[in-house]
Amino acid sequence: MRVVITGAAGFIGSRLSEMLLVDAERLGYDDVVFLDALTYSGRLENLEIALRDPRATFVRGSITDELVVDEVLTGAHAVLHLAAESHVDRSITGARVFYETNVLGTQQLLESARRAGVERFVHVSTDEVYGSIDEGAWREDHLLEPNSPYSSSKAGSDLAALAYQRTYGLNVMVTRCSNNYGPRQFPEKLIPLFVTHLFDGLKVPLYGDGLNVRDWLFVDDHCRGILRVLEGGRAGEIYNIGGGTEMTNYEITHYLLELCGADASMIEPVVDRLGHDRRYSVDWTKIHDELGYRPEVDFTDGLARTVKWYRENETWWRPIKDSIS
Repeated sequence: MRVVITGAAGFIGSRLSEMLLVDAERLGYDDVVFLDALTYSGRLENLEIALRDPRATFVRGSITDELVVDEVLTGAHAVLHLAAESHVDRSITGARVFYETNVLGTQQLLESARRAGVERFVHVSTDEVYGSIDEGAWREDHLLEPNSPYSSSKAGSDLAALAYQRTYGLNVMVTRCSNNYGPRQFPEKLIPLFVTHLFDGLKVPLYGDGLNVRDWLFVDDHCRGILRVLEGGRAGEIYNIGGGTEMTNYEITHYLLELCGADASMIEPVVDRLGHDRRYSVDWTKIHDELGYRPEVDFTDGLARTVKWYRENETWWRPIKDSIS
């Protein structure tokens, strides 16, 4: 059977590709297709390990391209849809591409999947679609209140996915994860940005008062959650995937300072992001109770592993960082 992973050359997609191949025989997949447009954050080298597997094939193409998507999905049993524009700051300065890729690209995938008779479609989304929450945690049935062009475009893609399930009977499941971290994350996101800055002796730009709260999820745990949903998720259902580690940006900055041998003098407060959500927190009881998911990687261990990876892989991040600085 064929399974297609969109956005496979990105941070999460490449790790999911590796983990799926480990379990592919048990899941019944002998044809694994990686689809990616290789825009600025998609890196073919991220798939170096996965593409050594004879069952794996890479296709370069956009999810907005009907001909490419139709061809790739022909004969596919399942789709794991991760392709997206995902950086909030970029969405604030250039929103159009976020709606084109995240909404129209998702609709094209859904339509092609419907025509191809795809049996399982996992749409990977984000907790940011819920907006901001002062206390407690979001359940899957919470009202969507996105506050950035990025999160609103992802909310639109979620609704499109669920509409295809309700209207056409496409077996769609939606996952919403908390903040991911781990190796191969593009160095514009907080953790790799701060770590690589500190390696270079540069100060780290901390937004506002640093008290914005996020729930942190190691990328391997996120991928385990996605694979649980692929295997056992119910059609038309939404599953939150959380890490169980809430932390302010100020707190995580100090963890990174310690791991990189720096002190608080390396923090540079900067003007807060427009529309910056104060706190995210997801309730992941549902995926735990239904599918047996729980995060396995301790935050301090995962963060140490992440910093170690960036320290040992400068040849990966240095050209990227030079190109975006």
